Amino acid sequence: MRSRNNTNVLDFILMGFTDSEETRKLLFMLFLLIYLVTVVGNTGMILVIRLDLHLHTPMYFFLSHLSLLDLSYSTAIIPKTLEKLLASSKYVSFMGCFTQMSFFILFSVTEFFLLSSMAYDRYVAICNPLNYQVVMSKRLCHVLITGSYVIGGIESLVIFCFMNNLHFCNSQVIYHFFCDIIPILALSCTNTHDTEIIIFILASLNVVVSFIAISVSYGSILSTILKINSTSGKHKAFSTCASHLIGVSIYYSTTIFTYLKPKKSYSLGKDQVASVFYTMVIPLLNPLIYSLRNKEVKKALTRFMYKREGSRQLK
Repeated sequence: MRSRNNTNVLDFILMGFTDSEETRKLLFMLFLLIYLVTVVGNTGMILVIRLDLHLHTPMYFFLSHLSLLDLSYSTAIIPKTLEKLLASSKYVSFMGCFTQMSFFILFSVTEFFLLSSMAYDRYVAICNPLNYQVVMSKRLCHVLITGSYVIGGIESLVIFCFMNNLHFCNSQVIYHFFCDIIPILALSCTNTHDTEIIIFILASLNVVVSFIAISVSYGSILSTILKINSTSGKHKAFSTCASHLIGVSIYYSTTIFTYLKPKKSYSLGKDQVASVFYTMVIPLLNPLIYSLRNKEVKKALTRFMYKREGSRQLK
């Protein structure tokens, strides 16, 4: 990294949320609780899916990776936020800040395409159920997952390179609680137009490509469901997609609000609330959405608990 060559700033200052000590302590307790529940919920989902043979299907394979991504990008943000809420120093190194930004981009972009893969999986399950196991082969599932991570990695690297070529002269105060793209761009003392264009194009492609994939999948699903004569059949088909649609709606609305808009319209208060939502609340909600609305996951949890209870009694 050429930070010493292209900038006079070797450290950034993360301003966080507030200067009030009382408020910072309250936020620390709240975010710590959110993070602990996120870790337990997502780790629990991964373990249950891996340990229960009934859940070794494409749908739960994707769901385990969704939990892994939620766990990863909340871990990239929350621990450092907790540290800065209690620490007297708000400094973060140039390399540390860019590393956090890069990992966040990697995990969030990967999630966009993972959600698209999950929509395709539901499309095949409902619209082509007889060939589901053939179409959603283990090979295809691994290709979709690997492709999602590769796209996330490439976009993260591209944005990192463009951001690293910017000059940061004297401004070092980031008006945010983590090293996000837009607040860092605001600090540059050089023209950021090209970088903003690249970021906007990549973000737009993420949203458009994944939105088209999800829309086409669910358009076909809806058409198929409407042709089902049985009310119970329609209800079952809708219920298998409801959790995914809820998760997609929440994730897309907050990320679009934050990133697909001009830098001039950046608002510290509103964007921080949106950022808290998609970096902390969504990773917390996803395990609850997919487990509480999913009978198979609840059955697996019940079997897991019975096994643990049985092993204790044998001891």
